[in-house]
Amino acid sequence: MDKYLIVGLGNVGSEYELTRHNTGFMVLDAFARASNIVFEDRRYGFVAETMLKGRKIFLLKPSTYMNLSGNAVRYWLNKENIDQKRLLVVSDDVALPLGAFRLKASGSNGGHNGLGHIQQLIGQQYARLRMGIGSDYPHGAQIDWVLGRYSEEEQKILQSSIDTAVEIVNSFVLAGIDITMNQFNKLGKK
Repeated sequence: MDKYLIVGLGNVGSEYELTRHNTGFMVLDAFARASNIVFEDRRYGFVAETMLKGRKIFLLKPSTYMNLSGNAVRYWLNKENIDQKRLLVVSDDVALPLGAFRLKASGSNGGHNGLGHIQQLIGQQYARLRMGIGSDYPHGAQIDWVLGRYSEEEQKILQSSIDTAVEIVNSFVLAGIDITMNQFNKLGKK
């Protein structure tokens, strides 16, 4: 049976809910709601499991905090013997405007600490979905920006790209990274 690991990056705890840095968690929460599944507190993170046309999907929200996300990713890849080609990591990205997204088969961490730690432990060869959070902050205030909460207006803009991200996860599992990139990346440009 083909197994897939879909990882949403974020930080655990109510103080981080609805913050820009937790956009990855928000995408996985939306996928779980759409699939009628619930996260359980497991080793290194909150995990939910589902099936999609004979394929097993593991959703992982690491509980290691952002900068140590690679520990959770490596553990679950090894524990479930999941091929790295079937790993998709969803993260926030200040280099993209709010509502935009970009799906890539591999690449650099783009300065993102969560992606950086994953890269240290497993390399660059994994798919990532970067969700734009914008960069409307003064010089030197990036940490406050990414840890800041979305406004109601921003949440409305974001919701559309979260809905699309759920479709991207389904397509990644069913059609693969290349077809999914061709189909969705043109939609993600803002």
